[in-house]
Amino acid sequence: MYLSSRLKSYRSVTRKDLRFLDFPALQKAGYRGAVFDKDNCLTIPYEDKLVPELEETWKECRSTFGDENILIVSNSAGTRLDSGGIQAESVSHRLGVSVLRHGTLKPGYSCIRDIRAYFTSLKHPVSDKELFVVGDRIFTDVVLANRMRSSENRVQKASSDVNTKALVSNEPDGPLSIFVDKVWKKEAMVMRFLEKKIVHIIERYKGPDSGEMAEQKSMFVRSTMTK
Repeated sequence: MYLSSRLKSYRSVTRKDLRFLDFPALQKAGYRGAVFDKDNCLTIPYEDKLVPELEETWKECRSTFGDENILIVSNSAGTRLDSGGIQAESVSHRLGVSVLRHGTLKPGYSCIRDIRAYFTSLKHPVSDKELFVVGDRIFTDVVLANRMRSSENRVQKASSDVNTKALVSNEPDGPLSIFVDKVWKKEAMVMRFLEKKIVHIIERYKGPDSGEMAEQKSMFVRSTMTK
């Protein structure tokens, strides 16, 4: 029963890389904050600078949401493996946004609490439902977003009634998971292959996307990439 429930809750928008994401469309839909993975999503693994091909897209993202509403959550920079937080500082300086310091790797629940603490501490707090999560690994980034979504939905279900649900029906339904499958530098290719195979099984198990999710998969992506 538990496995069945978890498989049915899996959801993600998939694109090749960030250049195919429509950030203004995400903002228009009510999303106000973004969580990004670092390695093979924004940078070459274990390097601190942005992949050159993503420069224009990254500028658009930052101008759309504002630097404080964008958070990099990496399983390298900002973790206990990052002695003194040196890499986190370097990445933050080069990419112009904050890098989360966290003691538990994604998709741990302690890491989720740290993410929530960051966004709720902002001058204009960002809730879970207003977030989207972008990453290149299914078992870390996609699972992270779906865990956040599942816990958020449980809280809403326990605290809301029919009238409240009607009032929020037009609000964003995050955290929205966005999976980018381009590999800028080959890394953990066997695990990536296995992850995709498992996702294929999950998608066959849970059947076609709902109308809402199918719409999200089309409205937040560009047919051609940002130059």
